Amino acid sequence: MSNEWFEGSIHDVILKKLVKHLDERGYLFETFRSDELPADLKPTMNYVSVTEPGIARGPHEHHEQTDIFAFAGPGNFKLKLWDNRSSSPTYRNWMELYAGQDKPMLVVIPPGIVHGYKNISSLERGMVLNFPDKLFMGPGKKELVDEIRHESDQNSPFSME
Repeated sequence: MSNEWFEGSIHDVILKKLVKHLDERGYLFETFRSDELPADLKPTMNYVSVTEPGIARGPHEHHEQTDIFAFAGPGNFKLKLWDNRSSSPTYRNWMELYAGQDKPMLVVIPPGIVHGYKNISSLERGMVLNFPDKLFMGPGKKELVDEIRHESDQNSPFSME
């Protein structure tokens, strides 16, 4: 089997520009709407992560969980995605994109897509909202975490650099 990866779009990954509605009070974003997500995708929880400048989270992937990330600021991020699903028409494709304060975006990442993001802001902490479709560690936090962590494997083909 080849270990070669190809730059290109990834099947089932959804990218949606977030629209900032600005007035004298400040601004408002709709991060997601159920009528704009796939019918079978139901967010079940929400969390906020704050990432220091120059720090990466991931790369990792999920067996069953879909992540619904909203990059709206503060901060700007570099995201990298790799299609690790052997049944996908874009298997072994990878993509890199930028999102955050300067380019607000919603990114839907299905199971089997290796993903990570890095705060590329020089001084500003970056904030990311996530609306996954699975509860962290399941109901009552009694299950194993649905995650394959690649960032600690020095031989991993997945790197945020």
